[in-house]
Amino acid sequence: MKIQLINPNTSAAMTASLADAARQVLHPGNQLLAVTNSAGPASIEGHYDEALSVPGLLQAIRDGERNGVQGHVIACFGDPGLLAAREIARHPVIGIAEAAMHLATWVATGFSIVTTLGRTKVIARHLVERYGFHQHCRGIHAVEIPVLALDDDPEDLLRSMRAACAGALERDESGAIVLGCAGMSHLAAELTEALGVPVIDGVSAALKMVEMLGELKLSTSKRGDLDYPLAKPYAGYLQGFAWPALTPASSPL
Repeated sequence: MKIQLINPNTSAAMTASLADAARQVLHPGNQLLAVTNSAGPASIEGHYDEALSVPGLLQAIRDGERNGVQGHVIACFGDPGLLAAREIARHPVIGIAEAAMHLATWVATGFSIVTTLGRTKVIARHLVERYGFHQHCRGIHAVEIPVLALDDDPEDLLRSMRAACAGALERDESGAIVLGCAGMSHLAAELTEALGVPVIDGVSAALKMVEMLGELKLSTSKRGDLDYPLAKPYAGYLQGFAWPALTPASSPL
């Protein structure tokens, strides 16, 4: 199975780090294709960043489907463009926030999210509501470290995350932690050991869910709103994003 891991920001260094972590849990025999967004922001830390990451993300989805990819992971905790990506993909597309929250409810009755900047907490809250986890998510917390600074001082990051997670568990009376940024994925194992509770990395969670769907031979439904986009002209610099006037059976995707 060939799985595409898409970093929706344009940081190639972050993509490499995510790929290293993902390959540690990848099922033997499966292939990981790690892709960096070709157009968009260097990091995604707000609504504007998220919106402008989506066109490049969707191009990566289309390219992956053409190149034989059998599943996709969107490696940003905002799950940017998730439903649009599912519209144009025949194979499963999983966002890391959605995957992590689902997984958290399998191992605890309540979870806390610990993310990067406070300004992104509302985005996480919107996702909690959209995915129906408002009764499970007991708090959302930030360590106030920008995404692109996560690798500046690894020891300080681990200390800050350990303290933030411990505080969240105490205040929220939760039983699990969801890491609220793809760039934190490498911390999950150390934090799980230090805190004695499940600490869930959405990148690994999403990757394993894609593998599971592939093994079960389940693909994205093309009935209703997730059917392929309607053929119509697009204007300006988005002309290339117009969907081909092809039936699903003859579509190259």
